[in-house]
Amino acid sequence: MKRTGLIIVVPLIAILNTFGQAGLDNIIEPGARAEKIAGGFSFTEGPTADSKGNLYFTDQPNDRIMIWSDTKGLSTFLEPSGHSNGLSFDLGGNLWSCADEKNELWMIKPDKTVTKIPSKFNDKVLNGPNDLWITPDGGIYFTDPFYKRTWWDHSIMPQDCQAVYYLSPDHKNITRVVSDLIQPNGIVGTPDGKILFVADIAGNKTYSFSINPSGTLSDKKLFCEMGSDGMTIDSEGNIYLSGRGVTIFDRNGKRLGNIPVPEEWTANVCFGGKDMKNLYITASKGLYRIKVKIRGTAG
Repeated sequence: MKRTGLIIVVPLIAILNTFGQAGLDNIIEPGARAEKIAGGFSFTEGPTADSKGNLYFTDQPNDRIMIWSDTKGLSTFLEPSGHSNGLSFDLGGNLWSCADEKNELWMIKPDKTVTKIPSKFNDKVLNGPNDLWITPDGGIYFTDPFYKRTWWDHSIMPQDCQAVYYLSPDHKNITRVVSDLIQPNGIVGTPDGKILFVADIAGNKTYSFSINPSGTLSDKKLFCEMGSDGMTIDSEGNIYLSGRGVTIFDRNGKRLGNIPVPEEWTANVCFGGKDMKNLYITASKGLYRIKVKIRGTAG
């Protein structure tokens, strides 16, 4: 292991040889390195890339949204941030946030102006919006598990279940679209807006759903026998699940292999960089980057 300042470099070839994961040969660039590009956080989450490939992510307990630029390094985008968790950009360049300080959805404009979306269901506050995915037409699917936060003054789950919700493209209506999972968490959809993947982290399973024109979901199918804290998808339909490192499945749910990460927990993962071939990993107190062969999506 070679150390250079904040960057910890681990030869992936050695890792792959150790774990015998030939299924990753078509995913990881030959000679690529796993790099810890930033550290010293409390708990990193919510990675997403803007149109230029710059990475935005949250340091949730410290109530801030950070930016990583491959040319400029690390900077703070917004602090305080409503204890933001999951993040995603819409096509207009607005950054959407699951701000669970008051269990809201935020729309953050490039000038950092914040619009707080009324976020209730059945006249009750949500449990804690966790992660989100934005459809091509601007609708938003988000997971709403219950994890007790130190910044709350309540300890009882407000809703009657842990569910998945849909915010209409006009941002006026929130409907419950999945209610039969134990604890939905990671979520991502295909770029064409036809299929949604939802990870049931407590049930240790990930499911796929068909997205209907109305925003409702149908045709629930088991995708794989693994849950996830966060997830992303590449341009070939491979699904990347976080938790213990990053586990990659092909579009049919076949496990290709696992990328170990030297942290206690890997919370989330996304693509970024100018060519969308940097896989960024938010893992506990660190931010990691691995070069891959396949172009990622904005999911």
